[in-house]
Amino acid sequence: MNKTKRKFTAEFKEQALGLMSLGKPVADVARDLEVSSNLLYNWRQQSQSVQGGSAGQQAEGELSEANTLRALRRENARLQAENDILKKAAIILGTKTPGNSAR
Repeated sequence: MNKTKRKFTAEFKEQALGLMSLGKPVADVARDLEVSSNLLYNWRQQSQSVQGGSAGQQAEGELSEANTLRALRRENARLQAENDILKKAAIILGTKTPGNSAR
């Protein structure tokens, strides 16, 4: 038997995991794709750890983009709140009138 290590694309792995998620037995998927069932279990475990245990399947890039977007939205909300506080403080201190906006 040839013991060379085969490389599998992310798309191939996703398709294999998709078959498993549809309820097809792991042994059948492994036999159809000519890979070991242990390899399929490893791929599923890696996929779940990358997703943080979420049920949806996302690529690593999508996951990091979603996290970045969430962080930017949090920062934007924080900055808007700080800006509102500064506007109110300026009004209270009399350095700015409510209808007067600097451009």
